[in-house]
Amino acid sequence: MALAGATTLILVTNTVSARQWKAELLKRTTLTEEEIGEYSGARKEIRPVTIATYQVMTTRRQGVYAHLELFDARDWGLIIYDEVHLLPAPVFRFTADIQARRRLGLTATLVREDGMEGEVFSLIGPKRYDAPWKDIEAQGYIAPADCAEVRVTLPDAERLAYAMAEPEERYRLASTTSYKNRVVEHLVNLHPDDHILVIGQYLDQLDEISTHLGVPTITGATPIKERERLFQSFREGETRVLVVSKVANFSVDLPEAGVAIQISGTFGSRQEEAQRLGRVLRPKGDKRSAHFYTIVTRDTVDADFAAHRQRFLAEQGYAYRILDADDLLYGKPAAE
Repeated sequence: MALAGATTLILVTNTVSARQWKAELLKRTTLTEEEIGEYSGARKEIRPVTIATYQVMTTRRQGVYAHLELFDARDWGLIIYDEVHLLPAPVFRFTADIQARRRLGLTATLVREDGMEGEVFSLIGPKRYDAPWKDIEAQGYIAPADCAEVRVTLPDAERLAYAMAEPEERYRLASTTSYKNRVVEHLVNLHPDDHILVIGQYLDQLDEISTHLGVPTITGATPIKERERLFQSFREGETRVLVVSKVANFSVDLPEAGVAIQISGTFGSRQEEAQRLGRVLRPKGDKRSAHFYTIVTRDTVDADFAAHRQRFLAEQGYAYRILDADDLLYGKPAAE
């Protein structure tokens, strides 16, 4: 931005991310509060540096993309696309047509389940820099990570319901078994000095585990101010454990997180796995490893999808341990 010396538009995934970008720019540059604008569902400011959400840009009313047309009418010196791997999706790709002299796309995970990640280059431009995660880890920029899959067995009553369920219901039933609550509680107790994120897909499951642990939850229904308050409480250590939905997958800066526990996901998505692992890959001042646990129900489609995630993490160079939940709860400690 400093080299371009021009009006800049930064496109981000949500309002929380927009405000994190603004805070970082104020902290790390000579830009002032008056020079940075937020263009979101909450505010409509256009400044020399404008941070806008993809969602507000692609909002259509009566067949017209009013916000998109407003921004396209300006000649931007630089557009920065955060989480650029999202761009090939129909709802986001409109933003690639905005006029700009320079474009820069950023992502930690250039992966898409539809195989369309190559379209990013035709929409933005060629790849200019790429660094494998393990190289960045070796340089000290991100923490080393211990990845483990904890396998649970469906109780007999739930196994019968699973066997009789329609195929489209089986993943939900396997993913949300109540046995996972006990495993999560054990893992939380296993890391008493760490900040912990419990991450899941299904809202009723998240509410249940939140109540079980007595900790707050953040989902898409949580108001922006409350999200910001809880994230800040987590950063400052007032809240040690936070239960979050997929709203925490993208563009949430939580460097204090040292442990992530995944209880359910989106059908073995590599992109989601990378984003969730990324929540704990922040540099740790004391050089401790981060821990990423995924709790999986064996002999179900939950385990089938987990194999995709395991393969992806192995491709990134991460060792992957398999733990049995019964051993974890009643036998040898996980450290062994």
